[in-house]
Amino acid sequence: MIEAKLDADVGVLHVRPVAALAQTDFRELAALADPFIEERGSLPGLLLEIGRFPGWEDIAAFVEHFRFVRDHHKHIARVAVVTDQALGELAEKVASHFVAAQVRHYASGQLAQARAWAAGADDNATHEM
Repeated sequence: MIEAKLDADVGVLHVRPVAALAQTDFRELAALADPFIEERGSLPGLLLEIGRFPGWEDIAAFVEHFRFVRDHHKHIARVAVVTDQALGELAEKVASHFVAAQVRHYASGQLAQARAWAAGADDNATHEM
């Protein structure tokens, strides 16, 4: 299960997994992101706030997750991964090989900085990963 909210004023989709990811979660994310992308051409940022990655409910959810990434990565400029898990550091280093977006990892205490960067602010001075 994913909690998600689109801040259309700044173009940031804030996503927070709270339980095993379901196939319908990614359809709901697409329903939030797609109208914005269709209207404006792209989504400035995706903010992933991950306390603990809960995994997927089943293989269908796993496939739908990667379908969402495949269909949307070229339309999202920045992905901020907020987590204290090693997953965040790995995402920042590896994701650039698979997605068009810039990816940055932030510690859980840096949610505001991550959100500002995802929205388009340049925070080189505050990014310390």
